[in-house]
Amino acid sequence: MLTSNELSVDWSHNQMNAIRGLLLDVDGTLVESNDEHAHAWVQALSEGGRPVRYETLRPLIGMGGDKLLRKVADVSADSPEGKRLDDRRRQIFLQAFVPLLRPCRGAKQLLQLLKSRGLRLVVASSAKTRELEKLLQVCGAEGLIDDQTTSDDVDRSKPDPDIIHVALRKIDLPAHEVMMLGDTPYDIEAASKAGIRTIALRSGGWKDADLAGAAAIYDDPEDLARNFDTSPLVD
Repeated sequence: MLTSNELSVDWSHNQMNAIRGLLLDVDGTLVESNDEHAHAWVQALSEGGRPVRYETLRPLIGMGGDKLLRKVADVSADSPEGKRLDDRRRQIFLQAFVPLLRPCRGAKQLLQLLKSRGLRLVVASSAKTRELEKLLQVCGAEGLIDDQTTSDDVDRSKPDPDIIHVALRKIDLPAHEVMMLGDTPYDIEAASKAGIRTIALRSGGWKDADLAGAAAIYDDPEDLARNFDTSPLVD
């Protein structure tokens, strides 16, 4: 854990760094929630008469629900059935799983460090707005995030780059001064399509081979915070 002295150091000289902003995924990156999202989808699909095995669905967590529904059930998210399934999945997740969620190790400490280094922070998540509010509470992000973008803001979710493009407009920095922090191949693909490099975390449950397109890979937020000065965030 970072000490108060480490967090209070004046890092104004780092304003010359090439990287001035970070786009943040949340599920699996700042909050241990990927398994819970998968279980919520499995339950909702089963109740809706479209059973899918957890093992089939879990690797799809990280892409948007519109993509996931099409892959596992050939259902359009905009159809009446798709909306019912997504609404039920959201209800299960918020009621049954959110109260059990925990932050990824070192999540708040990393956010505090990033802010102390002068980086702008904008969330770029495939979650819905209501879910994201709860997730940010879990990881203690209140007051540390400059802005946020969710799947409610775009027509196409990750791995399409739409969320990244919107987040870039909100962070108001050129792409070469921004990086993505995520935990899935879908984060890496979406960011790459928008011209953004990604720092990946293993905390979402993916193997290094799956995250091979990242500029660097760390265990979790604490690991990145501990190695911040040798990370791609520091020139």
